[in-house]
Amino acid sequence: MTTTPQQAQELLDTTARALAPHQGANRLVASIADGTANRAVISALALEQRHIVASDRHSFLHLAQRAGGLPRCAAFFTTLAEGETLALDRLGALMTACGLDEVAAEAYEPRAGCHAYPAYVAWLALNGDPADVVLALSANFAAWGGYCATIAEALRTRYGFRDEACGFFDFFALPAPALRDQAVAAVQEGGGRIALPTAYRYGRLLQSYELMFWDTLTP
Repeated sequence: MTTTPQQAQELLDTTARALAPHQGANRLVASIADGTANRAVISALALEQRHIVASDRHSFLHLAQRAGGLPRCAAFFTTLAEGETLALDRLGALMTACGLDEVAAEAYEPRAGCHAYPAYVAWLALNGDPADVVLALSANFAAWGGYCATIAEALRTRYGFRDEACGFFDFFALPAPALRDQAVAAVQEGGGRIALPTAYRYGRLLQSYELMFWDTLTP
């Protein structure tokens, strides 16, 4: 399907646009942006991410293992797993800023609606063709990165959080050209086996589960 880096880039861009959530679909991020969300929501967001990041890291490592015949796809998923490790390191400062300690973190009971997303990522790790999953995840990350950029800005300007406490969201919001290059290389490598209807289905469900996460946290 894709034979050149340019074609792979175009496919990634087209997929991201096709699967982008509708403007205003994420009510919680909008309320955080204007400062009307309760701080308890931010605490819950941090606590849920503590579980989700750890789960996604294992899923990405499994995808890297399954993509052994596609070394560039494997490298993409390995980088994602490494990124989750870095993100988890930054989550502690956010939890501290929210007044959460280890006792509170261990006592927190995750909400089912927040974990449909990582559960589906785990399903993809077991069942999805790695080349299709690269395309679907890349489209979802485009939306996630935008949400994180909005939240990072709002935490500083609306809630008075210091830079260190915003590091988790900054990490995902910052441009990642190296990861983008890896995605292009992975799509180019796996282009001959990408099934677009399947990849789009994966991406559509990821975006739906993403919004379910935010909706579950919305009071």
